[in-house]
Amino acid sequence: MSAILKKQVSRLGNQAINFLLPPLCPATGEPVDSLGMIDSSYWQNLNFIHAPYCNRCGTPYPFATDDLQCGACIDHPPIFDKARAALIYDDGCRNLILRFKHGDQTHAVKSFVPWLRLSGAEMLESTDIILPVPLHPLRLIKRRFNQAELIARELSRYYPDADYYPDGLKRIKATSSQGHKNAKERNKNVSKAFAANPHYIYERKKVLLIDDVFTTGATLNECAKTLYSAGASEVNCLTVAKAIKN
Repeated sequence: MSAILKKQVSRLGNQAINFLLPPLCPATGEPVDSLGMIDSSYWQNLNFIHAPYCNRCGTPYPFATDDLQCGACIDHPPIFDKARAALIYDDGCRNLILRFKHGDQTHAVKSFVPWLRLSGAEMLESTDIILPVPLHPLRLIKRRFNQAELIARELSRYYPDADYYPDGLKRIKATSSQGHKNAKERNKNVSKAFAANPHYIYERKKVLLIDDVFTTGATLNECAKTLYSAGASEVNCLTVAKAIKN
């Protein structure tokens, strides 16, 4: 089947789905024109991250500056190379993220992927491996899906030159929820919680970690540490949203 024919079949399939199951905004539940669209009343509340920002962790600066790294990254350099996010995690996007994670609004990945392709464009073009931050098997059974894996899988379809490893990392320790923990407690909670899947080769590879929210970076740092131990030459992180300290 030619590429043009595949696109036509896909377009007709999407039209049929939209006819049978009218698309709804993943944040508000209001009808929208197509799958992945955000209701206009909700869209205006989203705060997208634009330059200038920290070259290391992606935290946006409130004004133009020549500083390549923020104070936090200078004082406590992250283990990963770089991190980027599409949105500031605040009241504007919180409902969208929570409905995706806990409300079965999994079609939100159609909204996220175009944003991630823009915010992570530089990293994506040079990535060898795309993989999600994993859930522990017990947590996966309870939630029924790994939100990071859904995002990573959809994103990987646009980058056929990069390998996609849905199980490239294993969570070998059943950690408690990171919510309501401070940075020190989060670091301790995820310490030695991950292992690289021995079926894959990471030696001299550039790896892109995918997750939904970058909070303190404890989980991403621990994943990066594991991947470097497995031989990765570079580990970058891409998330839908990033929590910003005032």
